[in-house]
Amino acid sequence: MARVFVEMGDLESAVAVREAAEADGHDVEMVESPGEIESRLLPSGEDMALVLTGALDEKLASSLSGAFAGAIPRPPVIAVVPESDPEELRRIARLFDLDAAIPAPPDPDELQVALQTQLDRYRLQVETGLAGRTDKMREVLERIRLIAPVNSTVLITGESGTGKELAARAIHLLSPRRSRPFIAMNCAAVPESLLESELFGHEKGAFTGATSRRRGMFELADRGTLLLDEIGEMSPQLQTRFLRVLETRRFMRVGGDAEIQVDVRVIAATNQDLREAVRRGTFRRDLYYRLNVLHLELPTLRQRKPDIPLLVRQFVREVSEAHDREFKGLAPEAMQILLEYDWPGNVRELRNLIESMVVLAPGSVIRAADIPHEIRSDTGRSLLPVPSIGTVAEFGAIAGGDGATVVGRIPQMEFIFRTLVEMKMDMEELRTEFERYRGRHPELTGGSTPIDFELQPIEVLATDADGAIEVAMDSDETAPAIRMTADMTMDDVEREAICIALDEVQGNRRKAAERLGMGERTLYRKLRQYDLDL
Repeated sequence: MARVFVEMGDLESAVAVREAAEADGHDVEMVESPGEIESRLLPSGEDMALVLTGALDEKLASSLSGAFAGAIPRPPVIAVVPESDPEELRRIARLFDLDAAIPAPPDPDELQVALQTQLDRYRLQVETGLAGRTDKMREVLERIRLIAPVNSTVLITGESGTGKELAARAIHLLSPRRSRPFIAMNCAAVPESLLESELFGHEKGAFTGATSRRRGMFELADRGTLLLDEIGEMSPQLQTRFLRVLETRRFMRVGGDAEIQVDVRVIAATNQDLREAVRRGTFRRDLYYRLNVLHLELPTLRQRKPDIPLLVRQFVREVSEAHDREFKGLAPEAMQILLEYDWPGNVRELRNLIESMVVLAPGSVIRAADIPHEIRSDTGRSLLPVPSIGTVAEFGAIAGGDGATVVGRIPQMEFIFRTLVEMKMDMEELRTEFERYRGRHPELTGGSTPIDFELQPIEVLATDADGAIEVAMDSDETAPAIRMTADMTMDDVEREAICIALDEVQGNRRKAAERLGMGERTLYRKLRQYDLDL
């Protein structure tokens, strides 16, 4: 049973959700504001979920789900929306950072299935510590849930630092063997001459230095789980013996003469391509097939970059508690650098970076300049072009030739469209960047100082006696043009651009967002802001 908060934006849908959730045994709370959720939360550890039923407004969704913002993982948020197409439902869920979206009016059976599925996934993350909200991580979590209850051998593959041991522990924690030992061994960290003894144990006097009997990893993991990391480093000779143990679960200690029977589930992990190793002859084909009964591929961090902010929060919390250090977090520009970096060391590299920042900068907000140079220099970031001061004549010649009329707001408009079209920035980010630029150039506010933008200009197609200009959004002759006047505000320009883009793509919001260089989520917000037809 879980505590389910139901937002009452659409009362009819909210009542239907409450009845379906209560019929499934959940405790339901009807809420209207985030304050209500916070005041009704019980001690941590209780399963929770939030169902939104009103018009899917970004501010409402973010404010209501904000009550869960400090929780890692975040309890599931489900929305009931006036859509029925499955693809559209999935797209809406991605746009508004939802765990699921179902059509209104909600079907009780569908709601119960969606709610239970998301609660199961949430509980899985709580128990295993595998944080992530991207599709790739959801696939990993679902596969772990299916793999865990059985006893078959598992092969976990993925680059170094992707969390293979954590995934193996998750499989063990969700299996019937959870109360039994979990033993992890790195085959690459043990000298080849000692690896056999470490795995199977040895009798006293079996070799020089064997002063007493010692049990091996297989015995220690009896009735539990044995993780063999870097399995590709095992020598061909040991592979042969290991294959027999996998098939029979019987072995003898080094120097022993009695066969030992064990009940062990084996999980193997590697960052190598074992198929290529089989082709080269360095890894036994029959052993590969014996290990690869169930396969789990872990994604790299660069394949799940939207999870980076969540992972940062998780690591900050863990490291701050471990070192008893206060840490205020990262500035937006610093987080942007982390999002653009390729992370060759994957999650391990990210965690090590967060630990160093927490330890070295306690009580401080990390800025972009505080991030190590090797990370900042490898992001491949494209910086915003900055115009320089020149003459009106030069700007007029560049923008539209001798016949173009340049009015006082032209530098602002050129700056907006140049950045929007070529830099593909969100309009809200554009506003912030322009205010910073205008702060560095106070001469722009008066409109009397000539400005020269030393950039690839937009094309001025025509002018009229009132000072209005017609500006092409790109160099294509068929591209739409916007008629701009000196008294237009930035909102006017933006609204006109959105209308033209939607008209050009026959109302397709996804294509319009791509054409405008903004995210679909931002476009949804702008359509509501300017009261445009959705």
